[in-house]
Amino acid sequence: MTRKHVEEYAHGPKPGTGVKKILLVDDSSTSRMTSRMLLAGHESYVVTSACDGEEGVEKAIAELPNLILMDIEMPRMNGIEACRLLRENETTKNIPIVLLTMRGEEPFVRQAYASGCSDFLTKPVNEQKLATIIKKYLG
Repeated sequence: MTRKHVEEYAHGPKPGTGVKKILLVDDSSTSRMTSRMLLAGHESYVVTSACDGEEGVEKAIAELPNLILMDIEMPRMNGIEACRLLRENETTKNIPIVLLTMRGEEPFVRQAYASGCSDFLTKPVNEQKLATIIKKYLG
């Protein structure tokens, strides 16, 4: 990672640079690290993270990312509750939210979409599927 990317990572992308911000919300440090590795090397976006749904909602409101990748099963506030809150908030209601989980059963998927998510991916996240989702929402 270049010095420029470290600065953008720490402070967010500078306006007018075309760099997009992805908020990664997951209580598992291993999952966050794995996702960061999958996202590494892309100069068109930076990644910031939160450790649970409550922190994810706070960061989303404060930082207004271009895309949110959020685990469902987390302490304090799960991803479905966080997604609902973000959809109710005027400043975050249009941010694409991709929910991630180990559970891919149909009733669980329906519940995720009912919360207002834009997309749904099962873990472990496939690098190609993740790239397709990011391209779909960030261009």
